[in-house]
Amino acid sequence: MGAEILGPEQAEPDDVVLAWEGEDVIAVRLPQLSDSLDHILAAMERRHGTPLASLDRKAKQEAVRMLEARGAFSVRHGVETVAGALGVSRFTVYNYLNRETALNREKAAENG
Repeated sequence: MGAEILGPEQAEPDDVVLAWEGEDVIAVRLPQLSDSLDHILAAMERRHGTPLASLDRKAKQEAVRMLEARGAFSVRHGVETVAGALGVSRFTVYNYLNRETALNREKAAENG
């Protein structure tokens, strides 16, 4: 997800320092959440073997569903970033999200 490995002496307050037998041995700098979204989108493109913008509507809806499950839309400008990657408008991304919410409600009503 884009983490960086550093020597413990390079650690900043937000880094994770790992110790072995009481001695600091390595520091891990986690990426900003927005950087993680870029990594997730790039991984999705590699998995599909094509730019996300070239996917059909159903595949784009599935991508939005997966991204929502991974918290992509809790990131500042997440909707805009995803919309750009998919080659659709923010409105379309919101429609995909609303469609998924409606489907989940229907399933819950059928099961409960």
